[in-house]
Amino acid sequence: MAKINENYLKLQGSYLFQTVARKVREFEADNPNAGLIKLGIGDVTQPIAPAILKAMHNAVDEMGAANTFHGYAPDLGYEFLRTAIAENEFKKRGISIEPDEIFVSDGAKSDCSNIQEIFDQNSLVAVCDPVYPVYVDSNVMAGRAGDFSEENRIYNRLIYMPCTESNGFIPDFPKINPDLIYLCFPNNPTGVAITKERLQAWVDYALKIGAVILYDAAYEAYINDDTLPHSIFECSGAEYCAIEFRSFSKNAGFTGLRLGYTVISKKLKLSDKSVHAMWARRHGTKYNGAPYIIQRAGEAVYSPEGNKQIKEQIATYMKNALFLKTALKDAGYTVYGGENAPYIWLKTPHGLSSWEFFDLLLNRARIVGTPGSGFGPNGEGFFRLTAFGTYENSVEAIERIRTL
Repeated sequence: MAKINENYLKLQGSYLFQTVARKVREFEADNPNAGLIKLGIGDVTQPIAPAILKAMHNAVDEMGAANTFHGYAPDLGYEFLRTAIAENEFKKRGISIEPDEIFVSDGAKSDCSNIQEIFDQNSLVAVCDPVYPVYVDSNVMAGRAGDFSEENRIYNRLIYMPCTESNGFIPDFPKINPDLIYLCFPNNPTGVAITKERLQAWVDYALKIGAVILYDAAYEAYINDDTLPHSIFECSGAEYCAIEFRSFSKNAGFTGLRLGYTVISKKLKLSDKSVHAMWARRHGTKYNGAPYIIQRAGEAVYSPEGNKQIKEQIATYMKNALFLKTALKDAGYTVYGGENAPYIWLKTPHGLSSWEFFDLLLNRARIVGTPGSGFGPNGEGFFRLTAFGTYENSVEAIERIRTL
């Protein structure tokens, strides 16, 4: 008799953004001409840059001729893209990452959730609180969930590391040493970045206790402060204890194209077993590779024209972020983020809960954001807005908020 995986019953009723989407659909059904301004999910709004479109068109033409047609992609990704990534994202920063240490995929979300498969099921996993829900949900699906212990902030095999105003939304080392540590900087949802000194401390900690850091750097392209690290591999010893995830979704607008990559040094070993080899085995077995056309688009991101065009797009989003943060602070809100990330993390006013503030903005200001409690217990009392809308919508959103 077939049985379901009962770990799925331990998940929340629905994925956070599915709940937000349902509420929005219901509101729009009742208010078809509401003119909603959607600053909820972290989806880009600017079109694909011209240089990238040109590369895609050329790749489409190649697929139409027998002598240039491409079928299955290589397991790790095409050499042209992995070389471009290694040269532009790492070697230019003085980081020694080789092309064959880069695994091309369909996005950081997939890899962040799937990476836990290659580690022991009984691993203790530390996550920030608030946190990007995928880290938690994927580990719950794998059976790392149970009764919650308030004393040690542990949920069976999951350890919650509070990220609050008091610690600047940067987690302290947990009371119990974990095996795996998820870190995301610049952070989703709080928008806070981490200094190299603080990140080095986490690397030193992981090396000391024998843990692996799973580092989500999907928003590194939004860092404006030159003193902040873009990669965990800027830290000494990180190649022995860290895995890094990157995405083309936010830096180049590939949310509709899907492309990302994971970086695993061949020096990372557990009990003399190569983690690189384990992920390569999993990658080759369960993944058929990103399409050739999309990988050519990714390569174009690193062309002179493509690089210039995506930097202009990022600057547009960060102009929105700066405006939103400044205007909200002027309106009396307590606001974080928005300086090195496209997210605004604001404190809900007048003691409103996260979902109460969500309903207030939706029903009275016709603005969609994301309630902080959906990112974890320490997200309660906070709210996330994104800077991925247009500047005009950002200005209009502030005007609506001021009239509440």
